[in-house]
Amino acid sequence: MLSESIYRLVRYGMDTGLTPECEKNYTINLLLELFKEDDYREPEESGTQPDLEAILKALLDEAVARGIISDGIVYRDLFDTKLMNCLIPRPSQVQREFWKQYEKSPEEATQYFYRLSQDSDYIRRYRIKKDRKWVVESDYGNIDITINLSKPEKDPKAIAAAKNVKTAGYPKCQLCAENEGYAGRIDHPARENHRVIPITINDSPWGFQYSPYVYYNEHCIVFNQKHTPMKIDRETFVKLFDFIKLFPHYFIGSNADLPIVGGSILSHDHFQGGHYTFAMARAPIERSVTIPGFEDVEVGIVKWPLSVLRIRHRDDKRLTELAVHVLEAWRRYTDEAAFIFAETDGEPHNTITPIARMRDGLFELDLTLRNNITTEEHPLGVYHPHAQYHHIKKENIGLIEVMGLAVLPSRLKEELELLEEYILEGKDVASNEKIEKHAAWVAEFLPKYERIDRENIKEILQKEVGIVFIHVLEDAGVYKCTEEGREAFMRFVETL
Repeated sequence: MLSESIYRLVRYGMDTGLTPECEKNYTINLLLELFKEDDYREPEESGTQPDLEAILKALLDEAVARGIISDGIVYRDLFDTKLMNCLIPRPSQVQREFWKQYEKSPEEATQYFYRLSQDSDYIRRYRIKKDRKWVVESDYGNIDITINLSKPEKDPKAIAAAKNVKTAGYPKCQLCAENEGYAGRIDHPARENHRVIPITINDSPWGFQYSPYVYYNEHCIVFNQKHTPMKIDRETFVKLFDFIKLFPHYFIGSNADLPIVGGSILSHDHFQGGHYTFAMARAPIERSVTIPGFEDVEVGIVKWPLSVLRIRHRDDKRLTELAVHVLEAWRRYTDEAAFIFAETDGEPHNTITPIARMRDGLFELDLTLRNNITTEEHPLGVYHPHAQYHHIKKENIGLIEVMGLAVLPSRLKEELELLEEYILEGKDVASNEKIEKHAAWVAEFLPKYERIDRENIKEILQKEVGIVFIHVLEDAGVYKCTEEGREAFMRFVETL
């Protein structure tokens, strides 16, 4: 049984191009060592296409049966990553092939690397496909909604064991370069099958990799090789454009550098990008404006729930100069009438979420104005999802949400399924502790629909979830999409 499973895994490696035919015996022996097995008998060819998820399950079951690992998702993930590392090329080989493909085109290079990141099981395709995804129409365009189910929850045994594990300081975080090839531990994911492409941006060493959770097509992460805090400044804009010059078919953006509006790991300087067009990128200019001293730069307010200035020019240096001008002005800007405060008690509140791309031969930069002020009424943030929407989305609105993709918590899968049942059967939603948080929401939207049955209940719930997310984005906008809000936005623009 073990021989057959090992053979099937190695066959998968050769079929996908991860493992050269000439390394077949070498790879088999690496896998036998992991199972502390000396014997191997090659099975007959089955002719069936290898199913990676099924092959790994069989091997993990064998590892549990032999007492090599404990049975639990964390232990299984640590071990199957070790198995996959036996199949895939070393970092230097991956880097050589990447740049070889890059000579053909940047697209060829990223396609190669993205496919390898999936074939190696660093991106677990069989988990990603479990994510729930749909699109909701809105006044701002089609908004993407996803319920994230691909990131496994730790099992209780692993959580208990982690309490007894001495905290390690290596790698410093999950974005550090030292993660490449790291075996992992109970409180840190295995990254033995992880590969990074070194790149240079702003004359400094950075790394290019893909996100293992892939919220959108070719979802990549670009990180500073040095563990240093995030900061939005002139250098940020230079780095963004340097990346776009390397990969003009990708967009790239940064989370904001303040808590609440950051929505990410603020301790390590990094960006996120990919080969995808978000609703925000498709949103039109609502009002063109002219900035003195930058009359040659296209500038406009974007029709979007968050407050976005879009600037365009064929010279990235001109955009960098204007972006710095906007950032510095926004950092110190206060408008009490619009409840915008640059700082309170010495704590800064204003920052920017920037997103860069190439379009029609021009560099384009979206500057999303952010503010993280809190009040007694809104202790999690005035420009944060308000309490009435926390039953759907309570987490910070980071870069991905800013651009129009809702990444919703996995709990909603079960909650929406329960809501379907309760609504169709006329049960009291408030009577179930798992979904009572949704009771007021359901009572509000049900009267809108003349007919609710098994054929349309899922579509109705998806639509209403989308409407909530749009309200969440509107909450995050420092200037609302109203006449009063646009007047206040223009007051800031006029200071530029």
